[in-house]
Amino acid sequence: MGREFISIFENWANSYDDTVVGHDLQYKEVFRNYDGILDDVVKRSGSKVVEFGVGTGNLTAKLIAAGKNVYGIEPSKSMRDIAVSKLPKGTLVSDGDFLDFPAPPFSPDTIVSSYAFHHLTNDEKREAVRRYGKMLAKHGKIVFADTVFKDRDSYISAIQDAKNRGYYQLAEDLETEHYPTISEMETIFTSEQFSIAFQKHNDFVWVMEAAKL
Repeated sequence: MGREFISIFENWANSYDDTVVGHDLQYKEVFRNYDGILDDVVKRSGSKVVEFGVGTGNLTAKLIAAGKNVYGIEPSKSMRDIAVSKLPKGTLVSDGDFLDFPAPPFSPDTIVSSYAFHHLTNDEKREAVRRYGKMLAKHGKIVFADTVFKDRDSYISAIQDAKNRGYYQLAEDLETEHYPTISEMETIFTSEQFSIAFQKHNDFVWVMEAAKL
């Protein structure tokens, strides 16, 4: 369910916001246009939003600033604590993950996430999408920003490129977690009765907008 990676985020919490602005050279391309990526997710979202993988609250803050009602879910306590300290008083951020989470206090029209869905295996991704489909009314949306690859060759090339550059931490990340291809994501969403569109933002990250049919 992605919780096997929590220790990474417990250790990363205090420096995460430095990473997203490009201070870690290995992840500079992954987070290029970070604000624009989050803004795109906000733009595509409705008014009642459930956010998975809140992290340090950067997307949450943008959603709230746009006037949206947001319920956040984050499994890392260290990340959660930082998010709560940054967000407006009363913002709800609960302990949970993509598959095991408290029921939201409202019926959402949008489910969002940024830089997190790859923590799940493809089978877990499909189970998550199935559950979200039950939470959403017709035309409700899932809007995820995450690392996705055009195909398996592109994925393998990204790993080799990282190693060639001496970015061994990035290479290990790519080899360890569950990064999907465009076709795999299309299959997951369409099999659960969603239409899906993709917008590329940098060499790693795409924004995926899925609408319930």
